Amino acid sequence: MQYYQPQTLIYHDGKFVSASATQIDLFGQSLHYGFAAFEGIRAYQTDNGTRIFKAKEHYLRLQKSCELVGLPYPYDTQDLINASYELLQVNKLKDAYIRPLVYADANMTLIAPQESKLMIAAWEWGAYLGNKQIKVGISPFQRPNPKSTFIEAKISGHYVNSILATTHAKRHGYDEALLLDANGFVAEAPGANIFMEKDGKLFTPALGNILPGITRSTIMDIAHRLDIPVFEAAITPAELKAADAAFFCGTAVEIIGIHTIDDHVFKARWADTLGATIASAYKNLVLEKENFEVII
Repeated sequence: MQYYQPQTLIYHDGKFVSASATQIDLFGQSLHYGFAAFEGIRAYQTDNGTRIFKAKEHYLRLQKSCELVGLPYPYDTQDLINASYELLQVNKLKDAYIRPLVYADANMTLIAPQESKLMIAAWEWGAYLGNKQIKVGISPFQRPNPKSTFIEAKISGHYVNSILATTHAKRHGYDEALLLDANGFVAEAPGANIFMEKDGKLFTPALGNILPGITRSTIMDIAHRLDIPVFEAAITPAELKAADAAFFCGTAVEIIGIHTIDDHVFKARWADTLGATIASAYKNLVLEKENFEVII
């Protein structure tokens, strides 16, 4: 996929500059060690114009990620939101994926840098895993032990684990991977959280071994509004396979139903699931439809 054209602009250190002409330092910690923090944010063309969904929440999480690992973060949330809207405007984008990245200056030591830089890019990007139910394989790779890092921080280096898992899954005929935690419980996909449906209730892995997804939190809010019971719990692979249905969620994937886990086919028809109901409500929410609370 081509993420930018010759005329594409990015926001870089307070200015809008050409994406193709921007350079980074080849001696930076971000390039050598994956020491950077980022966010994935979506903008939608809504009934009220172009809106960035939960922009404040995303930029506050970016700030938290940087603070947790010691990346300097001298940026104002509202300034970055304003810059993101301007970035969409100068690139004539209405439905878009927005990628802010805070990265380190030149520094070949293993000590956190004294200064950082920030860039924001945007491009048109459909649902990351498509719009049809997917085949998922449980990965031989596990999520990192939370005592080895700040698992709640969205740090670039963490995603080597995600690349390994997704690549392995696709090489074995799956659309995406599902990773377990170090204790063998269900954790998350390489770039998404997971929910399962059982007997009219939703279950999702508890915090501690997963990224606290903003879409995950939004789905829990929608479920509460629709009087759908939702629980955070430790879920075994066997319990997941015994569920009626399951789905991934995240800013990039939005909400995507899972057809199979390994060779197990979920028995519920996706259109009849709580996940499909929530997916419809979620779409109405991000598009700012007046009545987004779909009646089950």
